[in-house]
Amino acid sequence: MSDSAHNIDGFSPHPWLRGAHVQSVLPSLPLRRPFVERRARAMLAASRELLLDCGDDVRLQAFHSAARQPRASDDLVVLLHGWEGSARSLYILSLAQTLHAAGYDVVRLNLRDHGDTHHLNRGLFHSCRLPEVLGALRDLQRRFSARRLALAGFSLGGNFMLRAANDAPAAGLDIACAIGVSPVLDPATTLIALERGAALYRKYFVRKWTRSLRRKHEFWPDEFDLASLAEARDLRSMTERLLLSHAGFTDLWSYFRGYAITGERLAALRVPATIVTALDDPIIPADDLVRLAKNPALRIVTTETGGHCGFFESPRRGGWIDRFVRAEIDA
Repeated sequence: MSDSAHNIDGFSPHPWLRGAHVQSVLPSLPLRRPFVERRARAMLAASRELLLDCGDDVRLQAFHSAARQPRASDDLVVLLHGWEGSARSLYILSLAQTLHAAGYDVVRLNLRDHGDTHHLNRGLFHSCRLPEVLGALRDLQRRFSARRLALAGFSLGGNFMLRAANDAPAAGLDIACAIGVSPVLDPATTLIALERGAALYRKYFVRKWTRSLRRKHEFWPDEFDLASLAEARDLRSMTERLLLSHAGFTDLWSYFRGYAITGERLAALRVPATIVTALDDPIIPADDLVRLAKNPALRIVTTETGGHCGFFESPRRGGWIDRFVRAEIDA
């Protein structure tokens, strides 16, 4: 583990909530949605839709919730979900409500083809579409009087936000801080972890991605061959058959290198950034932490347990990660 990594003592789940799979699955169970949405009522009531101009005729959808009692800080917090999540994912709603109640203006951003946005843009989503996320952030700064942006993302969203923070100076962005929760570090090792790990995660992503691609095909029937989807039965073959032909990469590994944040990808980072990840994450191998560039702007926080985007303490409370992210932004 790198010199900037350290453990913290604040996350102490009940013994029956410890463990990688419990932590990864329980927080996102549909049975929790009524509770989370009830808790997030004030934030959702204040929410209004934005269609952001990302350049090159690309639009991304976002939802802005203005604070009722603004803080002294004028930072605008932008939250980004993980792959096949959305601005209405439970972890996004929970964190957005925590920040909104603390006086922050919050924006929940949808990646291309996530949520109900398959009709907005012709091309398929892929994980190297960083320029349009940078474009969305620029549009937010234009709309909100050039306010500084505080970025927080989960899983693939955390990966996007850390890359955005790294590229902020060249993109003309004023970023206050960036936080990646269980971010994808090296997609190649993540794919291997998914292939070798519990089948429930592979089935979950294949099912959600298949459903998303079918919906995309309804709006853009000429964009890709739906028959190739029926022939692909796993994440590797789906990526090779569908994404590579539309993303301009020659092979799977060059595509993965395009959005990995290991190696020197974050070497130029100047924005204060934090990665928080669990050592028992079943999807993001903790061994990849040592492969991150050593950079004083990057802080790595690890917990013994927490699973993937879990950090769950109690069915009746907001997660520990909500309080952690708020404290990072407050600081």
